Amino acid sequence: MRVLLKLELDCTPDAAWRALRSPAVLREVVAPWLDFTSLEDEGLPTLWPEGRHRVRALAFRRFAAGDEQVDVSYPGGLPTGVRMLRDAGGALTGPLAVFDRWDHRMAVSALPNGRTLYRDQLLAHAGALDLVAWYPTWAFWQWRGMRLRQLAPGWSYDPPGTADAEAAAAAATGTDGAAAGSAR
Repeated sequence: MRVLLKLELDCTPDAAWRALRSPAVLREVVAPWLDFTSLEDEGLPTLWPEGRHRVRALAFRRFAAGDEQVDVSYPGGLPTGVRMLRDAGGALTGPLAVFDRWDHRMAVSALPNGRTLYRDQLLAHAGALDLVAWYPTWAFWQWRGMRLRQLAPGWSYDPPGTADAEAAAAAATGTDGAAAGSAR
């Protein structure tokens, strides 16, 4: 089974890339249908590091719906300006374990208008149930696409304390970063 999204997001590629790597954004994108909580002692990271991470899926943000493994990698060898996150994990238990193969790739790149081209491909295999599983999976991916478009304009905000925000504040006030940092 193959499910695709190709969207223009109203944010910069850098903002989209930060969001794509954020478990918090994942939780916002799948809400209210799903949520995820970490099964690891450290909890969910701020940004997904490469490697395997165990999570529990929660249906309607409340009811345990199985355990999953998020297997994150950041493939190289892509065209200039393209960044990709790949999740080759999948469900270990619960209803989503019907998929015996899961390859989810999300890529961002710049558009000429300052916006972001977001491409998303899910290749999943549910054996004899592929035909039955395709439509609900496709419908859920459409929900994700809608949520990505809704949330993207807010991703461009850099909270106080980030290097970009400090540089912008320094430029606006005519001070350098060191002076702005020492004034706090």
